[in-house]
Amino acid sequence: QQQRVALARMLANDPLIILADEPTGNLDPETRDQVLAFLRQFNEEGRTIIMVTHDLSAAECARRTLRLSEGRIQAGSDQNLLKTA
Repeated sequence: QQQRVALARMLANDPLIILADEPTGNLDPETRDQVLAFLRQFNEEGRTIIMVTHDLSAAECARRTLRLSEGRIQAGSDQNLLKTA
């Protein structure tokens, strides 16, 4: 419920950049999929989504991923990063 309220508040401001800290954390699978669909739609509308997550399936939705390992940011293709996660 709190994630939905946060999404509604965010939409009221019509931001160009969305910062999402664990947006799928503690959600049931159906609500999780809805949140990811909303984020995908926002991105298709031209908004930038910056998401922090431990949910690898949520990370797979991204065009670009960065991975933090031992205090260092690692960049690369989605497939390479997700295989080493």
